[in-house]
Amino acid sequence: MKILLVNIKELVQVEEEPKLWVAGKDMAKIHTVKDAFLLMRDEMIVDFGPMDELNKRDLDNYDVLMEIDCSGRMVFPSFCDSHTHLVYPASREQEFVDKINGLSYEEIARRGGGILNSARRLHEMSEEELCASALERISEIIYKGTGAVEIKSGYGLNPEDEIKMLRVIRRLKESTPLAIKSTFLGAHSIPIEYRDNPSVYVDQIINDMLPRIAEEELADYIDVFCDTGFFTVADTERILEAGAEYGLLPKIHANELGLTGGVQVGVKNKALSVDHLEYLGDDEINVLKHSHTMPTILPGAAFFLDLPLSPARKLIDSGLPVALATDFNPGSSPSGDMKFMQSLGCIRYKMLPEEVINATTINSAYAMGISDGYGSIARGKAANVFITREIPSYQYFPYAYNSELIETVILRGEIQ
Repeated sequence: MKILLVNIKELVQVEEEPKLWVAGKDMAKIHTVKDAFLLMRDEMIVDFGPMDELNKRDLDNYDVLMEIDCSGRMVFPSFCDSHTHLVYPASREQEFVDKINGLSYEEIARRGGGILNSARRLHEMSEEELCASALERISEIIYKGTGAVEIKSGYGLNPEDEIKMLRVIRRLKESTPLAIKSTFLGAHSIPIEYRDNPSVYVDQIINDMLPRIAEEELADYIDVFCDTGFFTVADTERILEAGAEYGLLPKIHANELGLTGGVQVGVKNKALSVDHLEYLGDDEINVLKHSHTMPTILPGAAFFLDLPLSPARKLIDSGLPVALATDFNPGSSPSGDMKFMQSLGCIRYKMLPEEVINATTINSAYAMGISDGYGSIARGKAANVFITREIPSYQYFPYAYNSELIETVILRGEIQ
């Protein structure tokens, strides 16, 4: 199958020589081609450039060709959402009401709500039921422009249920057009029965869960919620070191609730990303400067929980890269809309439109470990793009924060 997009008003985020990430002042720059074409064959991007360079004789060797006129429309690479929990049993709107009534995230968790609430419900659901509900969310994010997504476990909190979640994620990998990475997050919360002795639960993660997960090859990464009221730095280090023995790279929940050392332990253990970062000081920024770890901000969680804002400007002005992701989950960010994350990045974090485009494509692809095939329009990368409706500029995309602007989605070279 070959698809040719012609008369593209502007082809956004193109790369002749793909980069691993974009950092500092470079985040305010993106490359585009106006009045462009884009040629895709099977699952790959074959070529792109100005319309006056399109040589139609090159197309004669292919049996099937679909040509789409994109006059007035723009084409973007699909979003890479590097932090989600989209496999979950049910919504948690009662806790939404509790927050309105003044309860904090920590107070809800102490009452057995939050993550533990989802864990109880997940225990009662079959793998088939979990998969069916997750497929609905997968469909939703596809049509909102996401082409690659990381999905975490973490609502099981015991060996059987964590493995059940990871098996569901594997089924999603096999049955959807998305590029999916799977993260084992057994250390998402401390079960009530282990609250007086968390190290016993850490032992269970290390001795019972990890060997079984490795045997079935169920996870790409390992994560720990290293924060106030959850897992300590020492516990986090034990878990990450055990995961490394099975080849699992870390991705850390860090500093959502305080300056708890999550960034430092993540960088020390060569984490692919440290995520949340609502609390960040000079020490954390200096540690990140000397690392290959991607600082990842989750605007949806801060918006929904009314948390302090991660210092995106300070990170960028310090010369660091920044990624944005949704944190799609039932308790603290019930949205998988990456376009809305871009808008929040601009409105609340004072990021430029170019910066949020880089943060949701090239940099978030790095935070997923898929830079070689995703995150930009480049020859040889995956044919994952979306075509907008007629819009005046790429800046309009995050500006029109509640408008549905995506007209056509193409994943793996096929129209969805």
